[in-house]
Amino acid sequence: MELENSFEKIYRTYFMEVYSYVMTLVKNPEQAQEITQETFYRAIKGKNSYRGDSGECTWLCAIAKNLCMDSFRKKRENVALDEETPAPVNIEKMMIDKAASLQIHQILHSLEEPYKEVFSLRVFGELSFQAIGQIFGKTENWARVTHHRARLKIQEKL
Repeated sequence: MELENSFEKIYRTYFMEVYSYVMTLVKNPEQAQEITQETFYRAIKGKNSYRGDSGECTWLCAIAKNLCMDSFRKKRENVALDEETPAPVNIEKMMIDKAASLQIHQILHSLEEPYKEVFSLRVFGELSFQAIGQIFGKTENWARVTHHRARLKIQEKL
């Protein structure tokens, strides 16, 4: 009974954070809801795998990230890239323009990991480099360098 109460508390405490994180990755409310529910299911099922090295929210977000990546892998073969355009001065400013935004999303989708996810977490999820580093189990500096390299890769393809 106590274990059920503790997981209910974890669910109530972290549901919106995990759901918001997943939404930044999948951009689909129904899919985000499914992945978030699956995240908590897997957390309960794998409660013995939680070592306590990181915070509960970080652990849950890592589970959610893996579920999102599985979902992306399933959809990957259906994605086609648009024609390339000249490189922009600032990628974030281009996100305002829908056509440019679509092209950047397509390029972003074609990037290898961890560049794709780090860029998405920083730009769309508005997470700090420290939080991104924690999710990956790396340093804040690693997150900064990986984000910078992702930006360069996107600019090369534009």
